[in-house]
Amino acid sequence: MAKRIQFARTGGPEVLELVDVTPAEPAPGEVRVRNQAVGLNFIDIYFRTGLYPAPSLPSGLGTEGAGVVEAVGEGVTHLKAGDRVAYAQGPLGAYAEQHVLPAGKVVVLPEGIDVETAAASMLKGLTVQYLLRQTRELKGGETILWHAAAGGVGSIACQWAKALGVKLIGTVSSPEKAALAEKNGAWATIDYTKEDVVERVRELTNGAMCDVVYDSVGKDTWETSLDCLKPRSLMVSFGNASGAVEGVNIGILNQKGSLFVTRPSLNGYADTRERLEWMAGELFEMLQSGKVTVDIAQRYPLAEAGKAQEALQGRQTTGSTILLP
Repeated sequence: MAKRIQFARTGGPEVLELVDVTPAEPAPGEVRVRNQAVGLNFIDIYFRTGLYPAPSLPSGLGTEGAGVVEAVGEGVTHLKAGDRVAYAQGPLGAYAEQHVLPAGKVVVLPEGIDVETAAASMLKGLTVQYLLRQTRELKGGETILWHAAAGGVGSIACQWAKALGVKLIGTVSSPEKAALAEKNGAWATIDYTKEDVVERVRELTNGAMCDVVYDSVGKDTWETSLDCLKPRSLMVSFGNASGAVEGVNIGILNQKGSLFVTRPSLNGYADTRERLEWMAGELFEMLQSGKVTVDIAQRYPLAEAGKAQEALQGRQTTGSTILLP
């Protein structure tokens, strides 16, 4: 038997249960991983609350983890029992001691990257990779706005943007979070609880505004984000922390300067094993070089997944959070 977190109905953290399950044997093309660390992400809350529907109930939760391969299914050639591995995609169920998922979603960890770092950075780091290197390939010299710059994804983005020569302006909610974002390489920060974000961006850029805005907040920041952009520049909406953006009149993009908007996802970019390997390779290179370091600021036992999600949803966390089976 193995422990896992599951939920039989959507709702608050109280719907999460720690249960015993019999680990499945991997089918052809699958692999079973014994998790040593599990990543906590906002998308997990979206599934728990029902914003994103789970395929069926009861359901496991989580898509990110790292550990050791226990067994491989027929036809799997790039992995073997005993390999140190990490993953950020696949079926829900990473909040568990053991997880079975498609082998094509799993990558081998290089030497020098421990499982806790991997679990804390795979989803967030691959997200930053596709946002900065693919959604728009930043060359250096651009000015961008990044909401929630002191969070798990934002902390990696600040460092990666600095390494690329990009000026990242980060929004934060406290002086402590501003200091953390600036320590990680943010060019400037804006405390949105005290400052007008649009006016402060105008001041910082001498009226030029931003080449790209990266917005994981959603409903509460949608219009603000658009107002921080140069004409003909790009709005990247990649999360819904405050709720989904709804009821948008596409004409607003014309009114605010012939803007572009995209709503990307990791699955839309890491859609083949070859692309996943390339993206993970770039992330691992940044980690191994020291250009990106991962701050695991919170660690919770697997049984306290609900408590960890409450802290994340309440914006009480900085950096990354992991669960320990």
